[in-house]
Amino acid sequence: MSKSFKLVITDFITGSLAPEENIVGDLASIEACDALHEDALVGTIENADAIMLYHNLSLTQKTIARLTRCKLIVRCGVGFDNVDYRFARERGIPVANVPDYGTEEVADSAIGLMLTMVRGIHFLNSRLRAKQGPWMYTQVVPLNRLRGRVFGVVGLGRIGTATALRAKALGMDVRFYDPLKQDGTDKALGLRRVDTMSELLADSFVLSLHCPLTPQTRHLIDSRALSQMPVGSYLVNTARGAVVDTAAVPDAIASGRLAGAGIDVLEAEPARDDDALVRAWRDENHPAFHRVVINPHSAFYSEEGLMDMRIKGSDNCRRAILGQELRNIVNG
Repeated sequence: MSKSFKLVITDFITGSLAPEENIVGDLASIEACDALHEDALVGTIENADAIMLYHNLSLTQKTIARLTRCKLIVRCGVGFDNVDYRFARERGIPVANVPDYGTEEVADSAIGLMLTMVRGIHFLNSRLRAKQGPWMYTQVVPLNRLRGRVFGVVGLGRIGTATALRAKALGMDVRFYDPLKQDGTDKALGLRRVDTMSELLADSFVLSLHCPLTPQTRHLIDSRALSQMPVGSYLVNTARGAVVDTAAVPDAIASGRLAGAGIDVLEAEPARDDDALVRAWRDENHPAFHRVVINPHSAFYSEEGLMDMRIKGSDNCRRAILGQELRNIVNG
């Protein structure tokens, strides 16, 4: 069969394309653009039969409108807020995600961020490296035992569930807020459901975010939400950066409302120098310097997880090219 089709990988993937070639190479030519903005795709993407999109850029209406033969856009990840899937639907273009590629990795990272904060690991390492304070555990007094403490989960999807079960295994009192989950989910998993976000905020020793970014969840955690959390609580975000209004976090750290924050995702990536949280995190004189952990949107990553993403995304593109049933459509 001749390669009469074209697959475009918009961003992120560089180097060998062997995983994609092994799955779709007999049908399509494959072009990896390594673009950082959608304008860099002009002249390349218009005649694509299938598109694999990662997280370094967005596909907006202006780009989708130029697609002349696209049968599928795969967002190679869980979240799909960086593609205008509603407009794609109007154009008759299915959009799919890869919802299960990094479940373990993100859940492990969320728990890891929690542990490094609540056990004082990051705080002590940061202080001692800067030669601040005595070489003693007393710098981090008081710490509280995790067992029995409330671990609050916002969004009980695949990753939220995996994180909740890990926290449960540590003996924590796991509660979740997710108005979209069916009744009985709590009983099946042995978790506690709360009916309002305010209730979850008020009870959570650790609040871990696992919801998608939507108009309803943008800046869900703002200064008002943080003010409802217990004094000395912790925030973990491995979901989407804009779910948290990060400008509110430095004051919450400085006041002691938050004892720590573990942030894997920011609203703008790479981080902007004028971001209020980033400024505080880099300021040796601000409490956030020792009490905030920021990672570069890396919670998803493992070699195995990345390969899952590439293989599953490519397989769905092959299905689209061959006219077969598609998987994980988010705009059907």
